[in-house]
Amino acid sequence: MASTTVSADLAASPGRVWGLIGGFDSLPDWLPSITGSELLEGGRVRRVTTKDGGVIVERLEHFDERARTYSYSAPEPPLPVQGYRATIAVHEVPGEPERSRVEWSGSFTPVGVTEEEAIAVVHRVLSGGLDALRRTLGA
Repeated sequence: MASTTVSADLAASPGRVWGLIGGFDSLPDWLPSITGSELLEGGRVRRVTTKDGGVIVERLEHFDERARTYSYSAPEPPLPVQGYRATIAVHEVPGEPERSRVEWSGSFTPVGVTEEEAIAVVHRVLSGGLDALRRTLGA
């Protein structure tokens, strides 16, 4: 199994950041590449639509409001991987209540590409997501 983690320090409080990204259905609020999201199965599954018309189905695996984190899996991600599982978390920056650190990690098995290529693709997707979050927050 391969994995990658990206992080971003933001000039916004953890509460503000989590308020934006903490909902499993909130991707369209901060990620421009996602234009729609529909919750299914009592909120345990999200069906997201990308700006190019693609559909991605993801399952919520773990949610912890207090720790400001959730994990999800994607049985058929639009990436050269399988067994994809990701976690996004918002952390406090000690001594800086108006700053936060967001970490987004993914683990997966490469399909049709080398491990290095799969890591690079997933890393680019997650980094792009955190860049979009920074722009949305103006942080």
